[in-house]
Amino acid sequence: MKLITGSWFELRHHSAVEGTHYNPSLHDFSAEQWKAMIDDMAALGMDTLVLTCSSLAWENSAESYAPVQVYPRSDMVCPNAMDIMMAQAEAHQMSVFLSVGFYGNWVDPIGNMQSAEVEARARTAAQTLYDAYSSSPAFVGWYLPDETEAGPYFAPVFMDYAERYCRFLREIDPSKKILIAPYGTNKISPDSVFVEQLRHLDVDYIAYQDEVGVEKSTAAQTGAYYEGLRRAHDLAGRSRLWCDMEIFQFEGKVYGSALLPAPISRIEQQMQAVSPYVDKLLCYAYPGMMARPGSAACYGDHHSPEKLYSDYLDLVKRFQSPENN
Repeated sequence: MKLITGSWFELRHHSAVEGTHYNPSLHDFSAEQWKAMIDDMAALGMDTLVLTCSSLAWENSAESYAPVQVYPRSDMVCPNAMDIMMAQAEAHQMSVFLSVGFYGNWVDPIGNMQSAEVEARARTAAQTLYDAYSSSPAFVGWYLPDETEAGPYFAPVFMDYAERYCRFLREIDPSKKILIAPYGTNKISPDSVFVEQLRHLDVDYIAYQDEVGVEKSTAAQTGAYYEGLRRAHDLAGRSRLWCDMEIFQFEGKVYGSALLPAPISRIEQQMQAVSPYVDKLLCYAYPGMMARPGSAACYGDHHSPEKLYSDYLDLVKRFQSPENN
């Protein structure tokens, strides 16, 4: 079984209701608390961070996170959290994918993909991020956060968006990798049409969402989905197959209530289901769903992220024990 070796990293969760239990704490985190969060993630064996967004836009407001300036700067207590993320990642020899989004209303991905104005912001922000962090060995690539459903196939609007954005990102620096993380995994038809799309997508890694947290799939079902994706990726011979594994559950209504950490029993089942087929296992997401007990990077609203951290650490120790080797 593969262990979790990376996570999405959020300075603020995009949905206010989903982030009820931890967004206020993230907003008020000090520099030492952001530093501690990266340290705690590294202590769990995580070597990869995917920044969810470098700006965040809603219908009537927007904010950017330094050094990006395409929108007014966020009023978060620690204005240089991204600098700290990069410095600590470098100290722990971690890899970071920087986000090229959200530069338009995050709930309107198709509109963002088709908007020349949003693309102009993306180009400006990507160059700003590159200028700020190109010298850091932690900066390995880019993440495209705007998504459309990938099932049964990637939508034409997404294929066009990916082609345009990948082109200008390769122009900035062809050595940087590109990651996408589509949803609709349970609807994908991994046939010759899908394989041909994979051959045309100029991305290096595709981390398909397992969608267990949003209750579109169960751990009993996902193995078959990723087995099909494994065959498709092997035939395409281009991008690497990763998993974006959801470690949350909803407090109430799906998409309409706060996120809570999922029980470790379910998470272990998710890991076992996809491990035979994927090259790497990332989780969504450590911020808000995990916190090391006693760490400075804990959340004011104690919704049991410390328990998940401890339970997952016990799982890691159990997996790495001599009896399992």
